Amino acid sequence: MFAALGSRDYRLFATGMLVTNFGTWVQRIAQDWLVLQLTGNDPVALGVAGTLQFAPTVFLSLWAGVLADRHDKRRILLLVQTGIAACSLAMCALDVTHAVTLWQVYLLCLLLGVVSAFDQPVRSAYVADLVGREHLANAVALNQSSFNLARIVGPAVAGLLIVWVGTGWVFLVAGLSTAAVLVSLLRIAPAPTGEARGPVRLGEGLRYVRTHREVLTLMAMVFFVSLFAINFYTTLPIIAATVFHRQADGYGMLFTLLAVGTLTGSLLAARRGARRKPGPRFLIAAAVGFGLTEAAAGLMPGYLACGLVLILVGVGFMTFMPTASTIVQLSVEPHMRGRVMGLYTLIFLGSNPIGAPLTGWVADVLGGRAPLVLGGVLAAVTGAACGLFLLRRPAPAPQPEPAVATV
Repeated sequence: MFAALGSRDYRLFATGMLVTNFGTWVQRIAQDWLVLQLTGNDPVALGVAGTLQFAPTVFLSLWAGVLADRHDKRRILLLVQTGIAACSLAMCALDVTHAVTLWQVYLLCLLLGVVSAFDQPVRSAYVADLVGREHLANAVALNQSSFNLARIVGPAVAGLLIVWVGTGWVFLVAGLSTAAVLVSLLRIAPAPTGEARGPVRLGEGLRYVRTHREVLTLMAMVFFVSLFAINFYTTLPIIAATVFHRQADGYGMLFTLLAVGTLTGSLLAARRGARRKPGPRFLIAAAVGFGLTEAAAGLMPGYLACGLVLILVGVGFMTFMPTASTIVQLSVEPHMRGRVMGLYTLIFLGSNPIGAPLTGWVADVLGGRAPLVLGGVLAAVTGAACGLFLLRRPAPAPQPEPAVATV
């Protein structure tokens, strides 16, 4: 289950990211609570803050991939994590001095979003450099395990800290947590430059995906499954409030059960990735299984039954996503990996602005259960269709890893 941790450099990086992921969730909870305090519990203001933080990823992830292929990934991550820490510490200073205003929070949300937009594509490509092809599947799943463990622990700890010391000092905790990954990155030796090559251009990455149909098909599968089925922040409060007539604690419990499933699924994926590389047939089964369990959760007659099935939904989700990410990374040439993963991030996150309002419309027209039921069925069908198209094409030739990582 922990085979990738045999690499010293990856072990350092993963340990640092575990602490930093915890800080990321602490920051998100404190930020949301501060916005509510400043606006008298205005949900629109909360939505604006979320949009400002995550919209830059949609616009900048492709360019992040270009930078990952053009420059030293380790150096980029050092700059990114330093920027994230600076945003947290600035929020802390404004809050503890009681000088904070809503527009300042909005500005820092935007700056945090711009800096964070460069994190995911660069980090994905960097992990592949650290562990190579042999342990890539295991490393991807371990990264997901770290994120999901932090998603379970971070919000709970943040809530307690906010009650004890207030949001300002919680931002300090979030900022200091970034030091863990900074220290880890500094202890990892920089990769040699490698052989010189021509200019790294964004258009080359888009043409590469368009001409490599297996990668394009994988991207299409991820987009449709994400569009229809990965809208939990919208679907779960709808079904909790309108179907089971629960309050905020009821919604929180559903999300906690889902998070238990995602953590379990990512650990199982890590164990599976240490034994064998994922193939397209397993990916099809993961997509179909994930979609059907989500549909089943929407059909459950009672609140408890729905919550228990959501554990299986979380397992299915964390089986599908690491498998898709691993196959995409194994299917591309190393010098194109950053740009391809930038596009992958855009497709995965870019489906959310479409899927969220679509989910709300379906619930309004067809009822509170419909987003889970219809979304799950459509995800299973489109995932299977894309997967069958992928099976009909010849398997891509394995892409060799360079003897020395190219940065």
